[in-house]
Amino acid sequence: MQQTDVKAVHLDASGVGYAGRTRVKGYQVAPGGTAGEIQFFDNATTNAGTNALTLHVTTNTAVIATLIPGEGVLFQNGFYVVLPTSSSITVFYG
Repeated sequence: MQQTDVKAVHLDASGVGYAGRTRVKGYQVAPGGTAGEIQFFDNATTNAGTNALTLHVTTNTAVIATLIPGEGVLFQNGFYVVLPTSSSITVFYG
């Protein structure tokens, strides 16, 4: 099994998480009290193209942490994250 270094990026607003082929391996979300969806697009520049992962958040403000099983979710082109108002996320990738 091939191993890669795991890196992290923190976003307080929608934006590019990583520009390049990678796998998302987990995340920690701090919902801001606004219900909505967190969307991960297989795109390094904008929220267009393939939506590879969608997470639903409620008005709860408790931190949510999840490890993605296996090798994680593959993003061929990098990933762009769309966040609901007042939410933040730390994404683990590699």
